[in-house]
Amino acid sequence: MGSFGTSIVGYAYPYVGVLVVVLIAAILWRNSRPHRHVNLPPGPKATWKYSAPMFRSYADLIQAYGPVVSFKRGNDIQILVGSYQAAMDIMQKHGAELADRPPAVSTNELLSGNKRILFLRAGKRMLSYRKALHSSLQPSAAATYGPLQYQNAKIYVLDILRDPENHLAHARKYAASVILTLTYGKTTPTSYDDPEVIAINKFAARIMSVVKGMPWPVDKYPILRYLPLPHVRMLKQYQQDELRLFCSLMEATRRERRNAPESASPSFIGYLLDHQRDFELSDEDTAYLGGSMFGAGSDTTASGLGLVTMAAACYPQEQGKIQAAIDAVVGRDRVPRLEDLQSLPLVSAFAAEAHRWRPILPMGLNHRAMKDVVWNGYVIPAGAAISGVSWSIMRDPSIFPDPEEFRPSRWLTDDGNMRDDLKHFDFGFGRRVCPGVHVAERSLAITTALLLWAFDIVEDPSYPIDTFGLTDAPITHPLPFKVKFFPRNAHLRSLMEDRDAS
Repeated sequence: MGSFGTSIVGYAYPYVGVLVVVLIAAILWRNSRPHRHVNLPPGPKATWKYSAPMFRSYADLIQAYGPVVSFKRGNDIQILVGSYQAAMDIMQKHGAELADRPPAVSTNELLSGNKRILFLRAGKRMLSYRKALHSSLQPSAAATYGPLQYQNAKIYVLDILRDPENHLAHARKYAASVILTLTYGKTTPTSYDDPEVIAINKFAARIMSVVKGMPWPVDKYPILRYLPLPHVRMLKQYQQDELRLFCSLMEATRRERRNAPESASPSFIGYLLDHQRDFELSDEDTAYLGGSMFGAGSDTTASGLGLVTMAAACYPQEQGKIQAAIDAVVGRDRVPRLEDLQSLPLVSAFAAEAHRWRPILPMGLNHRAMKDVVWNGYVIPAGAAISGVSWSIMRDPSIFPDPEEFRPSRWLTDDGNMRDDLKHFDFGFGRRVCPGVHVAERSLAITTALLLWAFDIVEDPSYPIDTFGLTDAPITHPLPFKVKFFPRNAHLRSLMEDRDAS
């Protein structure tokens, strides 16, 4: 067999008998669980297998079976919600009953130590985390982050002016810089090779790969988490790696606040450290809240900027409309300011349409029904996993006519203001909506205004853009695409470098 094969067998041999017994017991337990016969929504009769990308497969099921679909994943029931009204009726109105996440040993327990709010089960810890996040990220607090978002948006424009070829990398740098400053009070400029940026981006990629690989064997048979299986050891190591980083970043903020309180910048972690007792947070809780916010916030912001750029290049008429609106308020001789945004609803509409046109979370994240939910005579049974499929919801033709068209005006009232009766669901549903939604939306609006004031963004005819070129991941990003950026002001560099012009 060879020395390598012999060593593997030698290592595994002591566990073979235990593993066989454990697997038999787990299979018997899993297959013996009682099943209620309820009137499930329609769907494929046999266990369904998807083809990549999963969100397109979900959309195909919804197209075939209707706005609410059910199918089996082994012994588990999966529900998909795929129309706007069904999303409002189920995901929003029944937010309390659907506030849980499905049990997932891989992502929640092993990868996250039961501390990542994205995967956290409903309960006391989740309520405590959300209370802390809402307190520091509510709309009034989000407005205070405007100046740092604004200055970083100007740096983003300068990066594109200097090196337009790498515009997607500049979007990632912008997102990382804003979130690092907001989370940890970092005041030094962020670069592409900052160790903490590299590390956290690596951890974010790990999370997406683990989610994409679900269900892992340990998810089907939770008892396997007690055995030294390769995937169990890998997930535990991932968790230890990121916990060390998150704790070191938190401790650096704590030291700065203790040693030089007069010069320490306000930050999310600083706020949590001041209120740990109020929110009943341990140091590990606090560290994970900060690190998780960076991973999720940086990823979604970078993707949103890439999609705004893609849409502007592919729909020059819509780009021209928003530029005309910005010019009418701002003119061409000064940079848009934060206070200009309230007079530019079309900027918010453009950003919202980017979220609708190419959702960042196209297949949503699974919730878990804690009670039976009845919709149109169908039962979503307690214990079922349920996901709002944004790719389908935001293409519901009864709400969004010509859904493949990029049309920001659909978000505006007849008098030109943002509609308050229309939602996109890229930040989640019900009681699991992202607490940082106000910060994220403001960040995208500020950067969209500066980007489209500064440049005409033009598709390169030699390199046509594939608008369906998206990564196959829970959080999608546009695949690399080429565009040309033509400055709209001869003095763009000096205007963007003026730090007082805010």
